[in-house]
Amino acid sequence: MQKDNPVHFTPPADGSIRRATLADASIIFQFICDLENQTLDSALFLAVFERNLANPQIHYLIAVQADEPVGFVSCHIQYLLHHTGKVGEIQELYVHPNWRKQRIGQQLLDAVAQIGTEEGLVNLEVTTNQKRVDTLRFYERESFLCTHYKLVKSVSF
Repeated sequence: MQKDNPVHFTPPADGSIRRATLADASIIFQFICDLENQTLDSALFLAVFERNLANPQIHYLIAVQADEPVGFVSCHIQYLLHHTGKVGEIQELYVHPNWRKQRIGQQLLDAVAQIGTEEGLVNLEVTTNQKRVDTLRFYERESFLCTHYKLVKSVSF
């Protein structure tokens, strides 16, 4: 199910950024497996992907060059008490290795920022694994500040 969302954004001149659809599931699955450096359970992935597509507070965007998907970003929006407003959190951002260093990641962030402006976000946040030194530099170059620690505890059964 595709959500009907009134938020619009301006695509970059040298490619396009569009909303993801269910038809993008397989390429986004490949992107996320590459990002996480592991093969995820495809059935579980599809169930979460389809559920999130229907959620108007979750934005999935695809970067396209020469009619081929080359990047993906997801942003989850929620109201947080300690911000007294809406906050967007980038959950995943991926650009295919052949297309890196061509400003596609920046274009995806710009599209998310445009959504954030239209949604009236207080902040846009992102977390990255400490091992991803280049990724941290990318976000800092894009004006994200390292102001928090994220602690993780597994609750697997």
